[in-house]
Amino acid sequence: MAIQTIAVVGTGDVGRGIALLGARAGYCVVLEDLAGQIGAAMDFLRAGLDPSSLARIRPERLIEDAVREADLVIEAAPEDMETKLEIFTILDKSAPPRSILASTTSALSVTEIASITLRAGRTLGMHFFAPIAETPLLEIVEGLETEAGVLAEVEEVGRRMGKQTVRLKDAPGFLTARLGALMMNEAFQMLHEGTAGAAAIDQAARLGLGQAAGPLERADSMGLDNLLQELERLQKAHGEKFRPSPLLVQYVKAGRTGKRSGRGVFEYPK
Repeated sequence: MAIQTIAVVGTGDVGRGIALLGARAGYCVVLEDLAGQIGAAMDFLRAGLDPSSLARIRPERLIEDAVREADLVIEAAPEDMETKLEIFTILDKSAPPRSILASTTSALSVTEIASITLRAGRTLGMHFFAPIAETPLLEIVEGLETEAGVLAEVEEVGRRMGKQTVRLKDAPGFLTARLGALMMNEAFQMLHEGTAGAAAIDQAARLGLGQAAGPLERADSMGLDNLLQELERLQKAHGEKFRPSPLLVQYVKAGRTGKRSGRGVFEYPK
């Protein structure tokens, strides 16, 4: 049966971005309020959608109500395994047996998330990239038991949303997060060694490598504490090449965590 209704669990930047793309693509979208942000999310969607697309979105305040008729449920909660496991336990109990369950995790194990459900074959990862509406890539992450037909159905959803999909196996860091972490860490190492200043490193990456944003700017946007945690996970899984730069560790200890704190590699107005 073709996917017609998508439930999005979480109304942060990722969740509301997915809801916008889903409504534009013609899906009925149920948007669940995970963190008390439903009003702000709906304001965002009103600004970005025409009336006919906006009419396809229904806000809900309970997960159980949001997923009751969903063909595809996309979890867009914070990047924390304990939180995601709690949510997927509820999703598995509340969503119809036919429903596909997807996580937007950028690095956590899809196989582990699927293992606490009774539908591991119908569980997978959908890793969107910020900004959601403008970035064309969607990583489709195959868990150990994900069925081939489920992958194909979700790839079609991605294409209707205007994304170019890449299918990959479940592995720490997936594909782009792993490559990006290496580049950001190497930029910190060059800064630490005095090879060049921060602005010069980012400018070289933009002009010489065709990057939309420099690696240090990207790290500040991601959160230096989040980058540090990601590198530590990758180091355990893939070895010493992912050992965090001492300068990155120092910045995080100093509370310089990036844009949200007002100061990381660069300074930001509060």
